[in-house]
Amino acid sequence: MKIIKLICIMILAFNATADALIRNVPAQYSTIQSAILACNNGDTVLVQPGTYFENINFRTKRIVLTSRFFESNDYSYIQSTVINGSNPTQPDSASCVIISGQQDSTTVLQGFTLTGGKGTIWNDEHFAGFYREGGGLLVALSSPVIRYNIIRDNQCVTGGIANSTGGGGVRIGDGYVRFFNNIVMNNTSKYGAGVVLNYTGGEYRNNIIAKNYGSNQFGAGAGVWMNNTFTRPRVLENNTIVFNTSLSQTPGVYNSLGATTVRNNIVWGNTGGNGSQFSGPQMIITYCNVQGGFAGAGNMNSEPLFDSTNYYLQASSPCIDKGDSSTIYNDPADPLNPSQAKWPSRGTLRNDIGAYGGALSKVIANSVVSVNFQNELYLPDDIRLAQNFPNPFNPSTEIAYELKSPSVVKLVVYDRLGKEVAALVNRMQPAGSYSVKFEGTDLPTGSYFYRLNAGGQSLVRTMMLVK
Repeated sequence: MKIIKLICIMILAFNATADALIRNVPAQYSTIQSAILACNNGDTVLVQPGTYFENINFRTKRIVLTSRFFESNDYSYIQSTVINGSNPTQPDSASCVIISGQQDSTTVLQGFTLTGGKGTIWNDEHFAGFYREGGGLLVALSSPVIRYNIIRDNQCVTGGIANSTGGGGVRIGDGYVRFFNNIVMNNTSKYGAGVVLNYTGGEYRNNIIAKNYGSNQFGAGAGVWMNNTFTRPRVLENNTIVFNTSLSQTPGVYNSLGATTVRNNIVWGNTGGNGSQFSGPQMIITYCNVQGGFAGAGNMNSEPLFDSTNYYLQASSPCIDKGDSSTIYNDPADPLNPSQAKWPSRGTLRNDIGAYGGALSKVIANSVVSVNFQNELYLPDDIRLAQNFPNPFNPSTEIAYELKSPSVVKLVVYDRLGKEVAALVNRMQPAGSYSVKFEGTDLPTGSYFYRLNAGGQSLVRTMMLVK
């Protein structure tokens, strides 16, 4: 019954041809790439849960690549179906997924975790030279639909002939992409650590772009970096762009060039560099909650009041019912109470600012493993965990933390796959402030996370070792 249901969904949603096939991984094909190569346009590659150490290229195929998420909207499939790009056959082609074959909106990527990617050496289409871009996802000269993915812990580090690195999480260029209901987090590169939009239009709605870090070039844009549109419309709507950090320049959203509509977004807590939440020309910014304020109709400057997980809004959040009041931006209605919004939206039907407002409001994931989704302004009462410094680092860095009461403390460092690489503290400590040195001399370049457990509470942060 599930297969029949999936066939119906794909036919209705993606206009699949009558003879389209579903190609199952790993039952029929041992790898995702081998299934893609066997596809004809209109086919679907259905991937079972598991971790696939592959670097996927759609080639010229106009297909749907999906996990089992869309059979039943079971969000656990997003987290349990992983494309890990950390072991590429060719080190200069190390994105988790590449879509660059003139695909249109019949091409869909949905329901995966993309992690461990290191980007692809890419010859810029506009004669700017070679760059390593798209750690998790690289889209060029194509217009696919990208939705319901977690794109985390990817990196782009300069190497070989690359002039610089961009789009640690996502790089999209020269197309019109629909990028909906994704989480982009804990990625790093020298510009656009989270998302790079280069000479591209598109619709970027209901995404969480959080805790990407380390950008320091070309205006930075650690959250979102944009350049030109080639006259295509570009819309950023109902996104939550928060707690991204840069080493210099703009930590939030940077636009080098290109008219961009920015509506109903939370842009908050982006730090480092010049501390700007927005910078650059040609952005029309309205009905956004911007830390420090920003001129524009309906804009506000108020603590978002996030809930404890996944940046949901608390019931008392000032972002509820404060987006653009036009009914085309309304939240979905609760079927049992049509005058009220359906969870995860809150309040009435008027748009909620942020990733959980508007017509595409959906739960994106149950939770995200190995990542603390709490707002730094609402950390547990008894412990504090600072971002390591320096970050990125080579070969050592300092990790500081604070205890407000005596506790048994455990401070452990893990690699991106969750393997413990160092136990820095494991003992009873009195209240006070502490700093511990972490040495990465014997570890490879990559992203790591460190977890502090004390007094029954836990905090996690991510750091980057670059050699």
